[in-house]
Amino acid sequence: MKPGPFLIAAILGLAALPALAEGDPEQGEKVFKKCKSCHTVGEDAKNKVGPLLNGIVNMPAAQNPDFKYSDAMTAAAADGLIWDEESLATFLKKPKDMIPKTKMTFAGLRKEEEIADVIAYLMTFSVEAEETGEAATEEATN
Repeated sequence: MKPGPFLIAAILGLAALPALAEGDPEQGEKVFKKCKSCHTVGEDAKNKVGPLLNGIVNMPAAQNPDFKYSDAMTAAAADGLIWDEESLATFLKKPKDMIPKTKMTFAGLRKEEEIADVIAYLMTFSVEAEETGEAATEEATN
C-alpha cells in the first residue's frame, strides 16, 4: 500500500518540529485567537466554518458527524489520519501542504513555539482532560 500525501508531509515535517509536549497551554489560548473565527473549544463549543475542536488530539480525522468536511479531509481520514501531536503540528504549520484542497483557508502558524502551544491548549479539551477534571472535582467534593 502506498503512503498517502498527508503521511509523507507529516514525516517530512517531523524533523523541523519542537518537542511538542513542552507547549504552554496558556500561551496556546492566546495563539488560538487566530483560530476562533472558524473553530471553537470548550463547554459551549459549536461547529462554525470549521468543526469544533474538543477532543481533537489523538482522534481520527473528520469524525464530527455534524460537520461537512471537504473531500480532501474525508479522504485523509479514510487513509487513516489521526490527529496526534505530530500530524497536528504539520497541519498547523501549512494546512494546504499537508492536505491539498482542504476547506481550511488559514495559511498556517509560522512559529514552532506557537504550534506547540496551540496543541498543548487543545489537549486541555481532550476527553482525557475532561475525565481527569471530573475525577478531581469529585475527589475535592468528597
